[in-house]
Amino acid sequence: MAELSELAADVLATARAMNASGINRGTAGNVSARCTEGFLITPTGMDYALCEPADMVKVGLGGTPEPASPDGAFNRRRPSSEWRFHRDIYLARSEAGAIVHTHAPFATALACQRQGIPAFHYMVARFGGADVRCADYATFGTQALSDAIVKALAGRSACLMAHHGMLACGRDLARALALAIELETLAEQYWRVLQLGVPKLLDADEMARVLEKFTTYGQQD
Repeated sequence: MAELSELAADVLATARAMNASGINRGTAGNVSARCTEGFLITPTGMDYALCEPADMVKVGLGGTPEPASPDGAFNRRRPSSEWRFHRDIYLARSEAGAIVHTHAPFATALACQRQGIPAFHYMVARFGGADVRCADYATFGTQALSDAIVKALAGRSACLMAHHGMLACGRDLARALALAIELETLAEQYWRVLQLGVPKLLDADEMARVLEKFTTYGQQD
């Protein structure tokens, strides 16, 4: 229980940091972290500033949104309405330890035009490929949305979500939040480039070189 309590505190702290950074506002967005036999996720429709760690909700990976703790902890709230795509990402991506979903302004503006982010800047490779895809639109909280996100994330650590927002997944909460902030920065830069005309893109050969260099970029675990 102590381990879950610490993780719940970290999930809540990440949700608050997400809002403090400006990449999310109000009760929009959600955060989760993998735990034994499931994940802890922020509750639906609650102000993160008013939440306590015990308000985080444990959800199992077996296809149910019901909290899975046998001793009754972390089951006093309903989970985020987006629990399905969190579950499905964890099932599809064994390396994913945390997910941050936001309605970041610039990423959402692009997503509302159903635009992904192409190779206008080499840092696009930070997310695993030569572009950041935009997942097809589906109603929030549905299995159709989850399926579209998992498809858009293939080979990537982040995606935009048509008429909705964006998400990033990482090995832990700190990594997922950092990637989400980087993605919003990139989205803002791309939005500004679009104001200047047709973007000039890096070619496939250069992006392949950049992707190779990113395999040894930063401090290695």
